[in-house]
Amino acid sequence: MGLRAASLIRDIPDFPEPGIVFKDITPILRDPQAYREVVGLLSEGVAQLQGEVVCGVESRGFLFGAPVALDLGLPFVPLRKPGKLPYRTTSEEYELEYGSSAIEIHVDAINAGERVVIIDDLLATGGTAAAANRLIARAGGVIAGSMFVIELGFLKGRDKLTAGDVRSLILFE
Repeated sequence: MGLRAASLIRDIPDFPEPGIVFKDITPILRDPQAYREVVGLLSEGVAQLQGEVVCGVESRGFLFGAPVALDLGLPFVPLRKPGKLPYRTTSEEYELEYGSSAIEIHVDAINAGERVVIIDDLLATGGTAAAANRLIARAGGVIAGSMFVIELGFLKGRDKLTAGDVRSLILFE
Protein backbone atom coordinates (compact mmCIF):
# COMPACT_ATOMS: atom_id res chain seq x y z
CA MET A 1 0.00 0.00 0.00
CA GLY A 2 1.15 3.54 -0.55
CA LEU A 3 2.78 5.01 2.49
CA ARG A 4 0.62 8.14 2.46
CA ALA A 5 -2.18 6.55 4.53
CA ALA A 6 0.23 4.57 6.72
CA SER A 7 2.16 7.71 7.62
CA LEU A 8 -1.01 9.41 8.84
CA ILE A 9 -1.92 6.84 11.49
CA ARG A 10 -1.19 8.18 14.95
CA ASP A 11 -0.73 6.39 18.25
CA ILE A 12 -2.89 7.45 21.18
CA PRO A 13 -1.43 5.99 24.38
CA ASP A 14 -3.67 4.80 27.20
CA PHE A 15 -6.89 4.91 25.15
CA PRO A 16 -9.50 3.66 25.87
CA GLU A 17 -7.74 2.22 28.94
CA PRO A 18 -4.27 2.47 30.48
CA GLY A 19 -1.78 0.24 28.67
CA ILE A 20 -3.63 0.27 25.34
CA VAL A 21 -2.03 2.12 22.40
CA PHE A 22 -4.90 3.08 20.10
CA LYS A 23 -4.21 3.36 16.35
CA ASP A 24 -6.11 6.47 15.26
CA ILE A 25 -7.25 6.42 11.62
CA THR A 26 -9.07 9.77 11.70
CA PRO A 27 -6.15 11.60 10.03
CA ILE A 28 -6.69 9.32 7.00
CA LEU A 29 -10.31 10.47 6.85
CA ARG A 30 -9.15 14.10 6.96
CA ASP A 31 -6.92 13.54 3.91
CA PRO A 32 -9.06 12.88 0.81
CA GLN A 33 -6.14 11.46 -1.17
CA ALA A 34 -5.23 8.97 1.56
CA TYR A 35 -8.88 8.06 2.19
CA ARG A 36 -9.40 7.46 -1.54
CA GLU A 37 -6.23 5.35 -1.60
CA VAL A 38 -7.50 3.11 1.23
CA VAL A 39 -11.00 2.76 -0.23
CA GLY A 40 -9.50 1.96 -3.63
CA LEU A 41 -7.26 -0.77 -2.26
CA LEU A 42 -10.10 -2.27 -0.22
CA SER A 43 -12.33 -2.19 -3.31
CA GLU A 44 -9.68 -4.04 -5.31
CA GLY A 45 -9.50 -6.67 -2.59
CA VAL A 46 -13.27 -7.16 -2.43
CA ALA A 47 -13.37 -7.54 -6.23
CA GLN A 48 -10.52 -10.09 -6.12
CA LEU A 49 -12.39 -12.06 -3.44
CA GLN A 50 -15.52 -11.97 -5.62
CA GLY A 51 -17.53 -10.44 -2.80
CA GLU A 52 -21.26 -10.04 -3.35
CA VAL A 53 -21.98 -8.19 -0.08
CA VAL A 54 -19.80 -5.89 2.02
CA CYS A 55 -20.30 -5.96 5.79
CA GLY A 56 -18.84 -3.17 7.91
CA VAL A 57 -18.24 -3.63 11.63
CA GLU A 58 -19.40 -0.78 13.89
CA SER A 59 -18.29 1.80 13.84
CA ARG A 60 -15.08 2.50 11.98
CA GLY A 61 -15.76 -0.39 9.60
CA PHE A 62 -18.67 1.69 8.30
CA LEU A 63 -16.25 4.46 7.28
CA PHE A 64 -14.45 2.12 4.91
CA GLY A 65 -17.02 -0.57 4.09
CA ALA A 66 -19.82 1.71 2.90
CA PRO A 67 -17.72 3.60 0.31
CA VAL A 68 -16.25 0.29 -0.89
CA ALA A 69 -19.73 -1.17 -1.39
CA LEU A 70 -20.84 1.99 -3.20
CA ASP A 71 -17.71 1.97 -5.36
CA LEU A 72 -18.38 -1.63 -6.44
CA GLY A 73 -22.17 -1.39 -6.68
CA LEU A 74 -22.62 -3.98 -3.92
CA PRO A 75 -25.00 -4.09 -0.95
CA PHE A 76 -23.66 -2.78 2.35
CA VAL A 77 -24.70 -4.50 5.58
CA PRO A 78 -23.84 -2.92 8.94
CA LEU A 79 -22.83 -5.13 11.86
CA ARG A 80 -23.88 -3.06 14.86
CA LYS A 81 -23.71 -2.97 18.62
CA PRO A 82 -26.78 -4.35 20.42
CA GLY A 83 -29.93 -2.24 20.29
CA LYS A 84 -28.88 -0.11 17.30
CA LEU A 85 -30.67 -1.96 14.49
CA PRO A 86 -34.43 -1.32 14.17
CA TYR A 87 -35.58 -4.69 12.77
CA ARG A 88 -35.28 -8.23 14.15
CA THR A 89 -31.68 -9.22 14.76
CA THR A 90 -29.40 -12.06 15.66
CA SER A 91 -26.28 -11.41 17.71
CA GLU A 92 -22.86 -12.76 18.56
CA GLU A 93 -20.85 -12.04 21.71
CA TYR A 94 -17.06 -11.68 21.77
CA GLU A 95 -14.14 -10.68 23.95
CA LEU A 96 -12.07 -7.57 23.37
CA GLU A 97 -8.55 -6.99 24.61
CA TYR A 98 -10.12 -4.68 27.20
CA GLY A 99 -13.61 -6.14 27.85
CA SER A 100 -16.49 -7.86 26.08
CA SER A 101 -19.19 -6.83 23.65
CA ALA A 102 -21.58 -8.12 21.00
CA ILE A 103 -22.55 -7.36 17.42
CA GLU A 104 -25.87 -7.79 15.66
CA ILE A 105 -27.19 -8.14 12.14
CA HIS A 106 -30.71 -7.96 10.74
CA VAL A 107 -32.06 -11.48 10.29
CA ASP A 108 -32.76 -10.80 6.59
CA ALA A 109 -29.53 -8.94 5.75
CA ILE A 110 -27.72 -11.82 4.03
CA ASN A 111 -29.17 -14.22 1.47
CA ALA A 112 -28.14 -17.85 1.80
CA GLY A 113 -24.91 -18.53 -0.06
CA GLU A 114 -23.94 -14.91 -0.71
CA ARG A 115 -20.20 -14.26 -0.68
CA VAL A 116 -19.50 -11.72 2.06
CA VAL A 117 -16.41 -9.62 2.68
CA ILE A 118 -16.15 -8.12 6.16
CA ILE A 119 -14.37 -4.77 6.45
CA ASP A 120 -13.08 -3.15 9.62
CA ASP A 121 -10.43 -0.61 10.44
CA LEU A 122 -8.33 -2.80 12.74
CA LEU A 123 -7.45 -6.44 13.37
CA ALA A 124 -6.04 -6.74 16.88
CA THR A 125 -6.81 -9.85 18.96
CA GLY A 126 -9.36 -11.07 16.42
CA GLY A 127 -12.34 -11.26 18.77
CA THR A 128 -14.55 -8.85 16.86
CA ALA A 129 -13.61 -10.26 13.46
CA ALA A 130 -14.17 -13.86 14.58
CA ALA A 131 -17.58 -12.89 15.97
CA ALA A 132 -18.41 -11.20 12.65
CA ASN A 133 -17.41 -14.39 10.81
CA ARG A 134 -19.64 -16.51 13.04
CA LEU A 135 -22.52 -14.07 12.70
CA ILE A 136 -22.33 -14.02 8.89
CA ALA A 137 -22.08 -17.81 8.70
CA ARG A 138 -25.10 -18.18 10.97
CA ALA A 139 -27.00 -15.74 8.73
CA GLY A 140 -26.32 -18.04 5.77
CA GLY A 141 -23.47 -16.13 4.14
CA VAL A 142 -20.20 -17.52 2.86
CA ILE A 143 -17.13 -15.69 4.19
CA ALA A 144 -15.13 -14.73 1.10
CA GLY A 145 -12.73 -12.75 3.26
CA SER A 146 -12.04 -10.21 5.94
CA MET A 147 -10.20 -6.99 5.14
CA PHE A 148 -8.62 -4.51 7.53
CA VAL A 149 -6.94 -1.16 7.12
CA ILE A 150 -4.54 -1.98 9.99
CA GLU A 151 -3.38 -5.26 11.47
CA LEU A 152 -1.50 -5.55 14.76
CA GLY A 153 0.37 -8.71 13.78
CA PHE A 154 1.98 -9.18 17.19
CA LEU A 155 -1.48 -9.86 18.70
CA LYS A 156 -2.05 -12.84 16.36
CA GLY A 157 -5.72 -12.00 15.72
CA ARG A 158 -5.44 -13.50 12.24
CA ASP A 159 -5.15 -16.94 13.87
CA LYS A 160 -8.78 -16.72 15.05
CA LEU A 161 -10.10 -16.24 11.52
CA THR A 162 -10.60 -19.62 9.93
CA ALA A 163 -12.94 -18.74 7.05
CA GLY A 164 -12.06 -16.89 3.87
CA ASP A 165 -9.00 -14.89 2.99
CA VAL A 166 -7.63 -12.40 5.54
CA ARG A 167 -6.03 -9.23 4.21
CA SER A 168 -4.70 -6.06 5.78
CA LEU A 169 -3.32 -2.94 4.14
CA ILE A 170 -0.97 -1.83 6.93
CA LEU A 171 0.81 -4.29 9.21
CA PHE A 172 2.35 -3.36 12.57
CA GLU A 173 4.58 -6.18 13.88
